[in-house]
Amino acid sequence: MRTSTTSSESGTTTTLGVSRGNRFRWRVVDIVVASVIGVAAGLVFWLWGQAYNPLSAPLEAALPGLQALLGGGWLFAGVLGGLIIRKPGAALFTEVVAAVVSAIVGTQWAALTLVSGLVQGLGAEIVFALFLYANWRAYVAVLSGMGAGLALAINDLVLWYPGAKVEFAVIYTVSSLISGAVLAGLLSWLAARGLARTGALSRFASGREVSARV
Repeated sequence: MRTSTTSSESGTTTTLGVSRGNRFRWRVVDIVVASVIGVAAGLVFWLWGQAYNPLSAPLEAALPGLQALLGGGWLFAGVLGGLIIRKPGAALFTEVVAAVVSAIVGTQWAALTLVSGLVQGLGAEIVFALFLYANWRAYVAVLSGMGAGLALAINDLVLWYPGAKVEFAVIYTVSSLISGAVLAGLLSWLAARGLARTGALSRFASGREVSARV
C-alpha cells in the first residue's frame, strides 16, 4: 500500500511537470493561428498607413505630437497575438509578421517598417513576460499596449524626429501611450473575448477560459 501511494505521488509530480512545460511549448496550431493573426493585422497596418496622412494632418496642426494618437493602429497585432496564443514570443511574433506583410504590400516607410515591428513587438512582449505569461486580464492588455506605445515613441523619436524639442517628445510619448492603451490594449482584449465567445478559440486556453464563464 505504501509503495502504491509513493508511485502514485511520483506519477502526479511527473504529470504536473510535463503540464507546466507544455504550457509554454508552441504547438502547430499556435504557429498557424499566430501567423494568420499577423497576416490579417499586416493588411490592416497597410490600410492604416494609407489613411495616416489625412488623419494625422489636423492633429499635428492642432498640436505637434498629437499625431501619435493614431499610433495604436500599428500596435494591436502584438497584444492580440499575445492574448490569444498565451505563449512566450507570441506578441513579438505576430507584430513582426504584421510588419513584414505591410512592408511587402508596400508602405511609405519601406524597410524601416520591420524595425518598428520588432521594437513595438518587444514592447508588448516585455509586459506579458513581466506577468510571467500568467495574467491575461484587461489591465495587463492595457499595460502591454502601453509598452508597445512607449516602444513606438522611442523608435519614432530616434528615427523620424531626431533632435526634437522636449515639449514635442513629451506630447508624442504621452499620445503614443494613450493610443497604445486604448487602440492596442483595450480593443485587443475586447476582440479576443469576442472571438472566444464565438467558439473560434476553443483550442486555446484563452477561448476555454471565456467559454467556462458563459
